[in-house]
Amino acid sequence: MKVFVTGGSGMVGKNLVELLVKRKIDVLYPSSKEVNLLDKVLLNQFIKDKKPNVIIHCAGLVGGIQANILKPYSFLSVNLEMGLNIVECAIENKIEKLINLGSSCMYPAGNDLELEEKDILNGPLEKTNEGYAIAKIAIAKLCEFAGKEHMFNYKTIIPCNLFGKWDKFDPKKSHMIPGVIRKIHEAKFSDISPIIWGDGTARREFMYAEDFADFIYWSLDNYNLLESYTNVGIGKDLSILEYYKEISKVVEFKGSFEFDLEKPTGMRRKLCSIEKQKKLGWKPKHSLEQGLKKTYEFYLEQYGI
Repeated sequence: MKVFVTGGSGMVGKNLVELLVKRKIDVLYPSSKEVNLLDKVLLNQFIKDKKPNVIIHCAGLVGGIQANILKPYSFLSVNLEMGLNIVECAIENKIEKLINLGSSCMYPAGNDLELEEKDILNGPLEKTNEGYAIAKIAIAKLCEFAGKEHMFNYKTIIPCNLFGKWDKFDPKKSHMIPGVIRKIHEAKFSDISPIIWGDGTARREFMYAEDFADFIYWSLDNYNLLESYTNVGIGKDLSILEYYKEISKVVEFKGSFEFDLEKPTGMRRKLCSIEKQKKLGWKPKHSLEQGLKKTYEFYLEQYGI
């Protein structure tokens, strides 16, 4: 088996490549300089030459709530073009297996219930990441329609929020957990209290990225068991304030927090239904505390702090 992983330099991609190499899988993970996914001709030639059996599409322009608010056009256009090129090149080269990574932001806003795969397009999207969400939905639909029109059974896996090794810790670009790890670590050595956006009551579900990589690896051998859309998560959420407290324990920060009520909090709740995942018999290996400890250790190693 030869697997082509896009986005091999991103958090999910690096965790996945590391696992596939460990499992002795022949894996291709060219950088964006080697293969620009926005250049369809170049991408198509790469696939023709290398002849992978499987494509796993992890690449994308990603960022936290602040980045999504500032650049909605870029988050829509770049992710849409990238995904379109991948799907079209897969079809043209008769790639039998394509695993496309979706996002829980594909689901409608304002739903306090567990988000089921059938809920996609059943309501308006959260405005703070609408561009990214529209791109993700469009590519997932292309994968679904590839089966109806071209007889290719492509899959979209929708993870809950992820964190882990190789995450971005820059406060301007990071997702919540790596941003908070850095914020609380820096607060530990200063007199500045970490500031929480909003009132801290919004709820989120987070899974350690190594576990998500393990599910993707599991999917290679169980591909035909997957439906067109499959949520992957831990089946439990916490409030933003609770995550701050859990990270404080790991960092050993004893101080207090402040709240910026002028800042947006995003969706009030975002918990994925994992009924399909449970039926498949797969479950994550790490607890939240274990994942946070490994991520903090990685942060200290990378930044030498």
